[in-house]
Amino acid sequence: MASFVVLLRAINVGGTGKLPMSDLKQMCEVLGFGGVRTYVASGNVVFISHKSEAAVKAALEERLEAYAGKPVGVLVRTAAEMALVAAENPFPKAPPSRTMALFLDRAPPVDTLATIHGRKDEEIGLGRREIYIHYGEGMAKSKLVVPAAKTGTARNMNTVTALARMAAGL
Repeated sequence: MASFVVLLRAINVGGTGKLPMSDLKQMCEVLGFGGVRTYVASGNVVFISHKSEAAVKAALEERLEAYAGKPVGVLVRTAAEMALVAAENPFPKAPPSRTMALFLDRAPPVDTLATIHGRKDEEIGLGRREIYIHYGEGMAKSKLVVPAAKTGTARNMNTVTALARMAAGL
């Protein structure tokens, strides 16, 4: 049995993709996942399962599409992978609320840094299946565009750390 962290894309952000966390928790329980816990209202859930990462992703995508009437992006990490995302943050001295891990399904494309535009004071680092971004002046003022992030979802390092701890505790 493995502990998983699931991050949903575009849920309860800016008035789009409304999904009460109680509904997400119930969906996960119906799918047979154990120890289900959600974290904040932006589509974060941890649980344990005998299923593989791919099977977890497929099951949740199917269930969420039936619920929402459209595809919902699902990014999955094991507890160990989430702990690595937190540990490998290339900007450990930067404020965690201004440092994001942008989660992808696969490794960032080799041309990721070359395709970025609108960069001002942001620092960018590439991870295993993540893109790390430190927003110097904060995200609200940033004009940064990261084409590789189109199908990903971002969480600040406070959230990453909290989810890693939650998943490790299952």
